[in-house]
Amino acid sequence: MLLVSFAHNTAAQPVPAGDENIPYLMTFGNRAETSWGDDDFSLTFFFRIPKEYTDPVYIRIWDPDCGGDHDEINGVFDTQTTFEIFGGEDCWEPDDAKGINPVGNYKSGNLLAFKSFGDDSRYDNDWYTFGPFNPTEGEFVDQWQGYVFKIIVEGVEGDDGNLYRFFLSTDPDNNRDVEGGNAFAYEYSFRMHNNPNEVSHIYPFVDDRAISVKQRNFDWDNDGLIRIVSVARMGQISSVSGEDHWSEDEFAVLEGEATKSLDLQFHKKKSPAVRNNNVVITVQNQYGEYMPFFVIPIGGVPKYKYSIGVTPQKN
Repeated sequence: MLLVSFAHNTAAQPVPAGDENIPYLMTFGNRAETSWGDDDFSLTFFFRIPKEYTDPVYIRIWDPDCGGDHDEINGVFDTQTTFEIFGGEDCWEPDDAKGINPVGNYKSGNLLAFKSFGDDSRYDNDWYTFGPFNPTEGEFVDQWQGYVFKIIVEGVEGDDGNLYRFFLSTDPDNNRDVEGGNAFAYEYSFRMHNNPNEVSHIYPFVDDRAISVKQRNFDWDNDGLIRIVSVARMGQISSVSGEDHWSEDEFAVLEGEATKSLDLQFHKKKSPAVRNNNVVITVQNQYGEYMPFFVIPIGGVPKYKYSIGVTPQKN
């Protein structure tokens, strides 16, 4: 089994992280039409805390209610969103927990905290804090060399879009990094920028077992293009979906890409303008296993290296 090396100076607590340049995570109420951009009204994220870290941690949610300035209204705000935090044995390990659909044993582990939010101005444009949690309340995952907590966000009523962010913090009242922390998901549901000059990124990790990668995206509204960059890939163009359906393509893992991250770049089209575009993306290996997106990419943000995977032309 590959043991993943995390940089000790990683400061990865904002979710989405700065390098991702993603405005918000997104979850709609379960009565919304999927054409608004959410395929299953559920999002799961994992927080990794290094095994050396022993102080209490907090999971903070920015703008957890569904109402006010940032969320997406459909008629009137009538959506309830639940936030559940899990730890303990089997928090991460079961296949359902690492899947992309809210079915089976995806709520595995010990339920540590729960709260439901509607349209509540107390939490609009502000933070709500869960915790404190002892790091050992998470599940120890040898592969990640740390303790893992899981948060599941679900739209259990209504048809509006809840836009929010996370922060893994050492402080209940302020956002202070957990040194060496990181966060990852297997399905990313998020809001695109409205400004076509903004480029967003996600960073799927390619382990040493992967020989091919399948990228799938939902409800892209044909809004520009997806470009894939790695140490061995200069900028491969990938397929994008139209409204309310999935699109996919598959490509081989090149020499030098294993045990590193890919950079999936999302470039919006300038005209006609697409606003408030909510999208979902997943990545699988050749076994059908979903690959994790780390908000701070393992091995750093990948940069194309001309010398990798290039065969000199013979005269």
